[in-house]
Amino acid sequence: MSHVVGVLAVQGAFIEHEQRLVALGAQCVELRQASDLEKPFDRLVLPGGESTAQAKMLHELGMFETLRARITAGMPVLATCAGLILLAEELENDSTVHFGTLPVTVRRNAYGRQLGSFHAEGTLLNEAGVAESTPLPATFIRAPRIVEIRDGAHPLVTLSDGTVAAVRYGNQLACAFHPELDPDPRIHDLFLAL
Repeated sequence: MSHVVGVLAVQGAFIEHEQRLVALGAQCVELRQASDLEKPFDRLVLPGGESTAQAKMLHELGMFETLRARITAGMPVLATCAGLILLAEELENDSTVHFGTLPVTVRRNAYGRQLGSFHAEGTLLNEAGVAESTPLPATFIRAPRIVEIRDGAHPLVTLSDGTVAAVRYGNQLACAFHPELDPDPRIHDLFLAL
């Protein structure tokens, strides 16, 4: 069965997600305004970009509550970079909470401006926490960092220093990096399999 993925397209890096998902056999609908939420889609991508700008636009466009309700009800969601910040239950040194559906604490721009972008190799873990042998490429761009995981959230990708770079919580997958920018399709495959 072909999945229809709603891709938040108000700001940020959403085109690369669409290209990857279409290559994997999914269809994509761009979510730009409240009326787009009436289109049929069975999963959601919250892309990288500027989390504050995205949150502001989601509220102004009347999309925030509907999307939050769908995420809370269990709609599969893949969130990358800014998307991770939107899902996080808590932001370090920031009282703002957006969707607040993911039991993690996140530090924004955690790697500093100088390290604004870097590439690493991660280890992908299955649901039992067993590591896959093939390294997962991970591109970080002014990335947030997951500093605490709680209440049933599990590490999905770890870096060599033990840093958790992606988490899984029920039907929510959230990455500090941009899996859409590397050729490895495993994160998007996992998302489509949820």
